[in-house]
Amino acid sequence: AKSSDIAAKIKKGEVGGLFNLKGVEKIREVQKQAVEDSRLGIPLLFGMDVIHGYETMFPIPLGLSCTWDMTAIEESARIAAVEASADGISWTFSPMVDISRDPRWGRIAESFGEDTYLTEQMAVAVVNGFQGDNLSNPQSMAACAKHFIGYGTVEGGRDYNSTHIPERQLRDVYLPPFEKAVKANCSSIMTSFNDNDGIPATGNKKLLKGILRKEWKFDGVVVSDWGSVTEMIK
Repeated sequence: AKSSDIAAKIKKGEVGGLFNLKGVEKIREVQKQAVEDSRLGIPLLFGMDVIHGYETMFPIPLGLSCTWDMTAIEESARIAAVEASADGISWTFSPMVDISRDPRWGRIAESFGEDTYLTEQMAVAVVNGFQGDNLSNPQSMAACAKHFIGYGTVEGGRDYNSTHIPERQLRDVYLPPFEKAVKANCSSIMTSFNDNDGIPATGNKKLLKGILRKEWKFDGVVVSDWGSVTEMIK
């Protein structure tokens, strides 16, 4: 970021955040460019996939879910938040609360498994661990529940494939963990890579405006599936 054309874009105010830049010295260098060398001096936002630990490594999410120990799981996320925030990371793209019932799907290890209730509890524990009591605490990180919605049920287990989820199944199986995350004050929601019944998740009015915004009253950030562009969908 320092030696590429990104530095020039930062100085022009054309970069709002950076993804997966690790190390406090590196982050401080580019943050200094944003604050001191750009016209408006707006600080950058630094995000990273802090999935199961930052410096201290914990079991993968699927392994953590096998413990059914929500206290320990929340503590693992809290430790990760303390370590990552010390490096300047303020946003993590976790927890992944996709219900995963097809072992052919390649990202099942990042999920909490097949059980909706367990995934609900895990979502709350991880969000609380990352965000703590107050996001203004410098040792807290913004959490991001992903992928909204149905990414773990792609046809044939083929990543990025289509999904066809009946309304009752959507409501009973796939939506509840996200609703729990929203009620736990999760700061952001990431849309999924798949289409739902032919409609891309990133442009699904029913899901994003109807359910997320109107039904659940979510007023946080909706982030695209690549984590590079955010759009406040009102």
